Amino acid sequence: MPIPGYDEDDLDEMLEERLEERDESFLTPSQREEYDNGGSLLDILSEDDIHRLLDDEA
Repeated sequence: MPIPGYDEDDLDEMLEERLEERDESFLTPSQREEYDNGGSLLDILSEDDIHRLLDDEA
């Protein structure tokens, strides 16, 4: 999901940091498996999930 003006690696890193602050139940088991196998959170998460992860205070 390209976002104009933002580096995808920076966004993915930010999402990883936020995910680490959250409990493990944020990702579904299939999303967790894909992430553990090297998937990018930008590709795995829906747009709503990304907004929720970035907007919520952990």
